[in-house]
Amino acid sequence: MKSALIIGITGQDGAYLARLLLEKGYAVAGTSRDAQMARTANLRLLGVADKVTLHSASPSDFRGLWQVIEKARPDEIYNLAGQSSVGLSFDQPLETFESVAVATLNILELLRLLGRPVRFYNACSSECFGHTPEPANEETPFKPRSPYAVAKAATCWAVANYREAYGLFACSGILFNHESPLRPTRFVTSKIVSTACRIAAGSGERLSLGNTDVVRDWGWAAEYVDAMWRMLQHPEPEDFVIATGRSHSLMEFTAQAFAAVGLNHADHVDTRPELLRPADIPVSKGDPSKARELLGWAASKDMPLVVKEMVRAEQERLRLQEKCS
Repeated sequence: MKSALIIGITGQDGAYLARLLLEKGYAVAGTSRDAQMARTANLRLLGVADKVTLHSASPSDFRGLWQVIEKARPDEIYNLAGQSSVGLSFDQPLETFESVAVATLNILELLRLLGRPVRFYNACSSECFGHTPEPANEETPFKPRSPYAVAKAATCWAVANYREAYGLFACSGILFNHESPLRPTRFVTSKIVSTACRIAAGSGERLSLGNTDVVRDWGWAAEYVDAMWRMLQHPEPEDFVIATGRSHSLMEFTAQAFAAVGLNHADHVDTRPELLRPADIPVSKGDPSKARELLGWAASKDMPLVVKEMVRAEQERLRLQEKCS
């Protein structure tokens, strides 16, 4: 039986990855800053909360993480932790850099000192590329435009450095946007879907958005964690761009969400300048050719299907909430 340690197991990607690895027969452990107080809602929704072992540890706590790795003895480590909101990173740049870049460097240094054949996956981000009117691939230069993107770019270079200098099996997945019903409402996609569903249910509210002209490549989170796993099964450690290869504007995403609940978005949406970010990426496009060719991975759900799945799940959640109230 293989074993895996997921750092950041309670988030969207951590929960889906835990379920995938359990289905593949892994023994799965995960970390939270306080295992006894961890928010395990995502794990419970996927039916795996009682099938994983939770440990208390912060990625920036060298000694604590060392102890967890000694207990779990993982064959694979997935680093999915850290501040994950681009917008929030402008308000908390230092916290973002420490929880993302410094924590990743801490893990890499720990693996170097342990000297065991552990395979390491690092969650990188398409935000590192910045504006990409032409689809970005693994050779596209980084041009980060937010504190979050700067931190993620630093992790990608750190992983590449430790791979080259110390022979670690370490790789980064440069993932484009990937969504699911497990997204917290601070993410604009979840905000759009949940608000559209409430309006359709008669809330009478309006949806306020910032720049709706931005273009993104949206995929389905449960498929993207499969790409993470495939990277660690590849014979050699390499970095991969993970995307659908199809991009849409935020207004198109919004229109799809309202259409899915039988409404015209134009009747319910306002754009507000105070919601604009200090800097934003106009267009983000990804080229997943390498993942398709070397990993046999390709996304089956692009934005329209992702929106339908999110709306269906949110409507079901609202029905259950109403039934229980």
